[in-house]
Amino acid sequence: MKWQGRRQSDNMEDRRGMSTGGKSLVGGGIIGIIILLVNIFGGENAQMITPVLEQFNNQSQSAPTEQRDLTPSEIEEGKFVKTILADNEDVWNKIFQENNLQFEAAKIVLFSGQIETACGGASSASGPFYCPGDKKIYMDMSFFEELRTKFGAEGGDFAVAYVIGHEYGHHIQNLLGTSTKMRQLQEGKSEAEANKLSVALELQADFYAGLWTNYNEKTNAMLEPGDIEEALSAAQAVGDDAIQKKMQGQVVPDSFTHGTSEQRMYWFQKGLQSGDIKQGNTFNYIQ
Repeated sequence: MKWQGRRQSDNMEDRRGMSTGGKSLVGGGIIGIIILLVNIFGGENAQMITPVLEQFNNQSQSAPTEQRDLTPSEIEEGKFVKTILADNEDVWNKIFQENNLQFEAAKIVLFSGQIETACGGASSASGPFYCPGDKKIYMDMSFFEELRTKFGAEGGDFAVAYVIGHEYGHHIQNLLGTSTKMRQLQEGKSEAEANKLSVALELQADFYAGLWTNYNEKTNAMLEPGDIEEALSAAQAVGDDAIQKKMQGQVVPDSFTHGTSEQRMYWFQKGLQSGDIKQGNTFNYIQ
C-alpha cells in the first residue's frame, strides 16, 4: 500500500525494546493458546483476558529490566503505524463531524514481550487489543509474523492496516457507547447468547475497518493490487472456526466470540463497499 509522505500521528507510544521491569508470565505457551483462542484481535476490548492474566500474574516471577535500540526495520515499522494511525484519526474525525458527534483520538502502544495496561497485564500472546480503560490500542508487532506462519494469512502491510482499523473500530464503539450497551445486554444471558453479542461487536469492528478503508482510499488513494486480498486473508485466518479447527481439531459454534472467517470477511467488505456507517448494525444480523 502507498503510505509514505502523509501525516504521522503523535498519538503513538513506542515501548519496543523496553522491559516492563516487573513480571513475566510462567507457562507462556499455554497461556498464549488460551488467550489466542478467546481474544485474537481485541477480544471484547481486552475484558476477557484480564481475569486470565491476573490469575497467572499472581504466579509470575521477576524479569530483569532490559532496553535496546530499535532496529532500522522497527523504526520504519513505527513510521508506518503512525501514518495508519493518522489516517484513522482523519477519517473518523470526518465521519463524526458528518454525524454531529464529538471525536476523541485513541493512542497506540507498540510493545515487546509484556506490558501493564489499564485493563491489566498483557503479553505478546494476547494479540492486538483495545483497552477502554485508557483508550489505547496495544500491539506487539511479532503477532503479524505468527499470523502468517501459524495461521496461514498472507503477509503485507495492509494486513497490519486492517488490524489497526479493526482495533480503532473498538475505540469508536467505546466512544459511541456500543461496547457498554453490549455488556449490559450480556447480563443474565446464557454463555451462548452472550457470545453472540460479542460476535456482533467484533464483526462491527471489521465493518468499521472496511469503512475506514473506503474513506481513506477516496482521500489518499492508498491501495495497491493485492492489498484487499491481504486484509481478507487476515480476516479469514482469525475466524473462530478457522482458529478452533487448527488449535483443537473441531468447531464449537456456541463458543464463537469473534465470528466465522466468512462473517469477518463479509463485514469488512460491506464496510468497504458501502462507505456508510449506518449499514454497520451487525447486532440486527446475529441471531
